[in-house]
Amino acid sequence: MYDFAVFWDWLSFAARWLHVITAIAWIGSSFYFIALDLGLRQRSGMPEGAHGEEWQVHGGGFYHIQKYLVAPAQMPEHLTWFKWESYATWLSGFALLAIVYYAGADLYLIDRNVLDVSAPVAILISLASIGLGWVIYDLLCKSPLGRSDTGLMLVLYAVLVFMSWGYTQLFTGRAAFLHLGAFTATIMSANVFLIIIPNQKIVVADLIAGRKPDAKYGKIAKQRSLHNNYLTLPVIFLMLSNHYPLAFGTQFNWVIASLIFIIGVLIRHYFNTVYARKGNPHWTWLAATLLFIVIMWLSTVPRALTGEDKVSAVGETFMASTHFPAVRDTVMGRCSMCHAAEPGWDGIHFAPKGVRLDTDEAIADHAREIYLQAGRSHAMPPGNVSSMTAAERALLVTWFEEARK
Repeated sequence: MYDFAVFWDWLSFAARWLHVITAIAWIGSSFYFIALDLGLRQRSGMPEGAHGEEWQVHGGGFYHIQKYLVAPAQMPEHLTWFKWESYATWLSGFALLAIVYYAGADLYLIDRNVLDVSAPVAILISLASIGLGWVIYDLLCKSPLGRSDTGLMLVLYAVLVFMSWGYTQLFTGRAAFLHLGAFTATIMSANVFLIIIPNQKIVVADLIAGRKPDAKYGKIAKQRSLHNNYLTLPVIFLMLSNHYPLAFGTQFNWVIASLIFIIGVLIRHYFNTVYARKGNPHWTWLAATLLFIVIMWLSTVPRALTGEDKVSAVGETFMASTHFPAVRDTVMGRCSMCHAAEPGWDGIHFAPKGVRLDTDEAIADHAREIYLQAGRSHAMPPGNVSSMTAAERALLVTWFEEARK
């Protein structure tokens, strides 16, 4: 059992590392081609069918790139496809989802205070929601609404807001954010696998057969590629959020997730505008910063909005605080079964991340983490498996804030 636990932990690390590597490759190529596409310029004397060209300098050399809106007159001898980055990113991400959240469903996926279901049911809900997301998105794109980029984007955003809320009604806060990222990333990767690449293959087949390719395939692929471009930054945030409980572990976490999509659009709008040489919209950074400040406020929103009593803050040091004996009892009872030299929780063989909370000194040393992850947010205990109460969380907040004054 010990050896298996070590193996599983390293398997998780390997899957996470692979996911990061492939995501960098996919995002890098995606951002590059969007910048290239927006920077294309037309000039007289270009080859027939060429839509635009771009001169670039990098690595001590110059690159002359031309784009054909539909296709060149003849099939080139060598054609480089950009698809495996997307597929590998999704596959490694799904593997990580299975290793961490499906295999550890009782700890990381299920919060029985939110939805009391068995692990198999929770996993089925997860799989169904991710698959259903692509179906809904694809139907919307193929509907008459798909002819309006603005109208389609607004409806798609409404779907994402609903899913932001919906996932928080199904899973732990950590899993809700992760699933929202997987939901969005699945749409992006499916765009590549089911729409963009097949459309490009149709164009290639027409060229080989000597037929003139239909321009509609390129137009459809371009729309899906544009969606992928604007969804990338929110997905990155959601994938990183499991390290920051103030993002996923608070009451307004679904609102935070919804606002992140707007921030991502604002940032991409800035870069896309600059790449297209249509100006320098600095206002997007101001708007994004203001929204991020709102998010910070929402993570520690005044408790009058949540229906909870406000807590006072008086005191000097953590261990000298009059609240410390009660805090110690709370942490020992709710946290130390995992965060100890010899964890007592079944399946936990080492204190998670090496954090031990089994002595007075250790509790004081980790006061900030306890405050953030178990006081200000509900990130810990995972899924509230040890049934920490609202009064106990309020005690942790009071203890920390008093000692910091």
